[in-house]
Amino acid sequence: MSKSLTHIDEDGTARMVDVGAKPETRRIAVASGLIVMSPQALAAIRVGDAPKGDVLGTARIAGIMAAKRTSDLIPMCHPLTIDAVNIDFAFETAGIRAIAKVSLTGKTGVEMEAITAVSVALLTIYDMTKALDKAMVIEGIHLAEKIGGKSGHWQAPAR
Repeated sequence: MSKSLTHIDEDGTARMVDVGAKPETRRIAVASGLIVMSPQALAAIRVGDAPKGDVLGTARIAGIMAAKRTSDLIPMCHPLTIDAVNIDFAFETAGIRAIAKVSLTGKTGVEMEAITAVSVALLTIYDMTKALDKAMVIEGIHLAEKIGGKSGHWQAPAR
């Protein structure tokens, strides 16, 4: 079991992976997700007229903070010294896409940090816009790309 699941030892006990002997390399992860909402909520965000203020600015800050605190939320994640976190938003027909790019030079990847950043950014959009649309749906959160480490460059298949 421990050969296929790195966070499980020979006895089936959860453990943190020892990355001490791994070389430091440049690592980048990109994650994406979408929040689908009513045309009214989308328009309010687009023109900056949401009841709670600057939705995307606040969501960007929340996503950055979340990336930096991922090891506090996910038990087996290593605390990392992140070099950069970028959160971008794209308006789509039915909602807003969040894209997080996280990078560092280190011994382990930043996939969980990028996915956490997107998740919290989208949750923040929901929180700040729920007065306009309680039926919003967060969907499709996924790792889109990773660069660095043993597996090199990987991209998710087209969706």
